[in-house]
Amino acid sequence: MQNKGAIIFLTIAVAIVITYHLSFTVATYIVKKDASEYAQGDLVKESNFLDSIASLKKDEWSYLGNTYRECQEKEINLGLDLKGGMNVILEISVIDIIQSLSNYSTDTTYVQALNLAREYQKDSQEDFVTLFGNAFEEVDANARLAAIFNTMELRSRIDFNSTNQDVLRVIRDETETAIKNAYNILESRINRFGVSQPSIQRLGTQGRIMIELPGVKDPQRVRKLLKGTANLEFWETYDNIEIAPFLMDANNRLKDILSAQEQLEQSTAEVEVVENERLAEDDTSKTESLLDIMAADSSADVDQAQSLDQFKDENPLFAVLYPNTSQDGQFQHSSVLGYAHYRDTAKVNAYLRMEQISSLFPRDLKLMWHWKAYKYDEAQSLIELHAIKITTRDGRAPLNGDVVTSSREEFSQTSGEAKVNMNMNAEGAKVWARLTRENAGNFIAIVLDGYVISAPGVSGEIKGGSSEITGDFTIAEAQDFANILKSGKLPAPAKIIQETIVGPSLGQDAIDAGLNSFMIAFIIVLLYMVFYYSHRAGFVADLALIVNMFFLMGVLASLGAVLTLPGIAGIILTIGMSVDANVLIFERIKEELASGKGIKLAIKEGYKNAYSAIIDANVTTLLTGSILYFFGTGPIKGFATTLVLGIITSLFSAIFITRLIFEKYLDEDGKFSFTTIITKDAFKNVNINFLSYRKISYIASSALVLIAIFSLSTRGLNSSVDFTGGRTFVVQFPEEHSSTDVANLLKDAFGETPEVKVFGDITQLKITTQFMIDDPEADNIVEDKLYEGLKPILGADVSEEEFLADYRQSSLTVGPTIADDIKVRAVWVILLSLVVMFVYIVIRFRNWQFGMGAVLALMHDSLIVLGIFSLLHGMLPFSLEIDQAFIAAILTVMGYSVNDTVVVYDRIREYVGLYRKRERSEIMNVALNSTLSRTLSTSLSTFIVLLTVFIFGGEVIRGFTFALMIGVIVGTYSSLFVATPIVYDTVRKAETTRVLKAKKRG
Repeated sequence: MQNKGAIIFLTIAVAIVITYHLSFTVATYIVKKDASEYAQGDLVKESNFLDSIASLKKDEWSYLGNTYRECQEKEINLGLDLKGGMNVILEISVIDIIQSLSNYSTDTTYVQALNLAREYQKDSQEDFVTLFGNAFEEVDANARLAAIFNTMELRSRIDFNSTNQDVLRVIRDETETAIKNAYNILESRINRFGVSQPSIQRLGTQGRIMIELPGVKDPQRVRKLLKGTANLEFWETYDNIEIAPFLMDANNRLKDILSAQEQLEQSTAEVEVVENERLAEDDTSKTESLLDIMAADSSADVDQAQSLDQFKDENPLFAVLYPNTSQDGQFQHSSVLGYAHYRDTAKVNAYLRMEQISSLFPRDLKLMWHWKAYKYDEAQSLIELHAIKITTRDGRAPLNGDVVTSSREEFSQTSGEAKVNMNMNAEGAKVWARLTRENAGNFIAIVLDGYVISAPGVSGEIKGGSSEITGDFTIAEAQDFANILKSGKLPAPAKIIQETIVGPSLGQDAIDAGLNSFMIAFIIVLLYMVFYYSHRAGFVADLALIVNMFFLMGVLASLGAVLTLPGIAGIILTIGMSVDANVLIFERIKEELASGKGIKLAIKEGYKNAYSAIIDANVTTLLTGSILYFFGTGPIKGFATTLVLGIITSLFSAIFITRLIFEKYLDEDGKFSFTTIITKDAFKNVNINFLSYRKISYIASSALVLIAIFSLSTRGLNSSVDFTGGRTFVVQFPEEHSSTDVANLLKDAFGETPEVKVFGDITQLKITTQFMIDDPEADNIVEDKLYEGLKPILGADVSEEEFLADYRQSSLTVGPTIADDIKVRAVWVILLSLVVMFVYIVIRFRNWQFGMGAVLALMHDSLIVLGIFSLLHGMLPFSLEIDQAFIAAILTVMGYSVNDTVVVYDRIREYVGLYRKRERSEIMNVALNSTLSRTLSTSLSTFIVLLTVFIFGGEVIRGFTFALMIGVIVGTYSSLFVATPIVYDTVRKAETTRVLKAKKRG
């Protein structure tokens, strides 16, 4: 074996790196297990335990120099279907951007063109700017866009001599900039939302952005956070020293209120709560610092825990909001009033919004949180609370982001820290000069969407509208903030066009189902290899499979890839398909042994002769997986990721790891067997004349395809909301309910009859409706209607919040526009896959007949799978909906089928070179027979794996797995009876034509 040392070194190095990355998942798993044991089923208690670990500093908890929160960022990233959470696709309104660029022109031609472009958008894949340009020309071919867009903001880029194409180019540039800024703003929002491992990415060129928030339990809050327009503001502030007496007073008042509430709860009789106790206090008590109180408390002769509890009882506000004081207990000169742990900010807000508390503070005081954690806290969990001062009559900021004309990130020449320089227009510069002059010695808060980005101190008047902002920025943060400053208040609102919610219980069920099916399938394949190829050879293949799984999980962790339920299905499918490489090698070794060669030479030649088929077979599947990855989103991308990575790791394991093990065994005793007593004569001396049955197979295949086409044209397919648009809800009830009864109840609520059917367990129903699907703002309304409709069977004691949290297992909303896009994209993905397969096979085998045979076989397989789904939907006890996962299944079937076909093609190519004088039909039959053992062995192992997933993998992927099972059967049949016979007939026809032409020329 060449380069043996290098391969051993590479394997060890990769194993060390992968062990390092996987260790973070193990570390976080141990903490989560401890939390679960501590909480004893109490989810709130478990969450608080994990939050407390996440807030610890490195000297209190660390793993390899990382805090728990940093370890979470490096663990294997679970998708929403496994972890629960929310997936949202937002669309930035390009129409609003264009209207803003035109200063909301009322020109008749312009308005008509906008409306016409809006209609075109419903049935087009073009970007809106292109549609608008076409519509404008259609409304009036002589009209000029320059007359509309020659505004103050665009005057430097558009003049009256600009052509319509010039103006459209500027509009497209400005639109792209706005969308990029929207992406930055949304990323900033989700990063401060507090979830671990959030994900955000742009989709295509139509202003769409996909956001995944694992573990989110408040969808309404997410919708509000994401859909709001970015708003940049500049505010004057109060000094912490000014507000400190009021803060102390609020702490005392809150103590009285909570004490009175506690007494009221303990008392069985009604008592009157006196709200205005201790209103008059000595001024010195108002300025008493937090540290003075703590010192007094600590002097008490009690243990530390009792002192902490007593402090919390005496100071309920300061227990969650730590005042901004110096080490000697004096209140600091700052706009920051105090600091709160990120999980306590909601409680602080609730306390300070109480009428009895808020009335103590100045009426022109407004409180705002900082945008990220306080920098001196190593665990990054403390957040600053700023005191904003309202100085305008209408309560708005005296200056907003509309005045910012440019901004850029730079580095301070003295400190080297990142900063942002900004410039304002003339109006903004004038207001900015006044603000800085009047607030010299104080602070001005720069606020984005209600969160303080920075609150720099003002040393004096700043003229000219040019300033620099420092805020403990990293380089990336400075760059992002510069972009946000440039955009200011974005004129383009974001609307949700697709939304998926998965409840944590459904996510846990999916994990359990996925792991169970994975373990069963894994064990079955391990046993199968030992049964078929003997204990030694089977052990080598099993060890390679275990190493493959280790490498695959490690690569997923190191790349930060998302593991979804279809991703687990991809891993399981990888198990079945990775066996194929070992089977190809072992079958080749068996052939070499049968020809009389020694074991060492047989193994060497077996590997050498198997390489071509292994590479060709896996490259075709790799191409399919790559297309899925680039065109898919969410779970489909997760499936493609594991499939592609699984192919790469399985190739490495099968080709190199097994070879190293074989050589070690051979060096020890040189004994090896690749058969068992049961399998030693399997497929030996098989001589089936496959080509003689080709006419029968043509008739059978044509009949199946015609039946499929007839069913597709009459019954059609059961399309999911992915392709039709709509909303689906999976609801788990405590007991069984008739789907008809539930549909009738919801008919009254929705005003239309939804589709209701059992989904998995008999107590779980899937509800599909088109109700208000055209209104992107109607999500909360539909949820209200759903709850009201189901209330008679839920019971009066179940609140809407409890229903949405515990009964609703998942939901999916797909707008009509994106549904059309998904349909078009699905068609293009399948067509592109066929073209890629054809081109690869033609290039690899240098024969177009081979490519045509493979493509026709793929079309045959896809049509039969579609036909079966059309014929059987509504008849089987599980869902046969056509969704994005089904498209992934079709592509996987195509990849598997062409894998089988290419192995046969590879043997035909080899035999054509070896037996040049034999008839073409004899060569092809020999090739089919010689690969039959591999074909059936791989198909059987893959089918058993898929059957395991089908039975144990859960309802969510049952239809997906069913399609793959049918595909394996049909794909195996087509590789034997469709693809190769087509090649035979087309090659024979081409040769006959050449002979006839030659005779004519002669």
